[in-house]
Amino acid sequence: MQKSVFETLSAINVNDKVEKKSNLTYLSWAWAWGEVKKAYPSATYNVVFDPNTNKPYFYDETLGYMVMTSVTINDETLDMWLPVMDGANQAMKAQPYEYSTRYGVKTVDAATMFDINKTLMRCLTKNLAMFGLGHYIYAGEDLPETNEEPKTVAKKAPAKKEASELAWLKVGDDNWAKVSAYVEANKANGYETIVAQLKRKYQMSNKELNEIKKIIG
Repeated sequence: MQKSVFETLSAINVNDKVEKKSNLTYLSWAWAWGEVKKAYPSATYNVVFDPNTNKPYFYDETLGYMVMTSVTINDETLDMWLPVMDGANQAMKAQPYEYSTRYGVKTVDAATMFDINKTLMRCLTKNLAMFGLGHYIYAGEDLPETNEEPKTVAKKAPAKKEASELAWLKVGDDNWAKVSAYVEANKANGYETIVAQLKRKYQMSNKELNEIKKIIG
């Protein structure tokens, strides 16, 4: 049975073609369009123009700029839209403006044609995600869906040191001052708990154990 467009494109791993900025993930539009054209040579896309201005964006003085694209693959057409935003993901407008945050007042620069063009290309990649390419990124996943059984790689636990490999703790040595301070700060945890923690790092004789008891009181 022939795979659907979504099944074909959603199986492509795009992880090495993305970049992260301000907690958002962006996919290279040139690579994304190239992958779609390789799979579907007849695919086309269009930038949606505002019929009132004949410009490749829509603008509202209160809300800011918005761009739209339209992609057609195998006779199916899907539209997508994206606001023009600055690096802090704030809507850009025709004039710069300020807004308040808990860190102080921030300024949003006026949008330029560079910002609009950049957003158009991001809108195109989001449009392609509706057909499956990189869809898992927008869904918050790390890998594309496949029909293969996931491979489980056993992780080796860090090797635990044998008691004989641990350093000896001696009253009066370089480590004793640090250990004494640790015991004093944590004596509410009790003798048994503190000793169990220390024995993960040190070997101790009865002399050191008795001194620890004295510190705990």
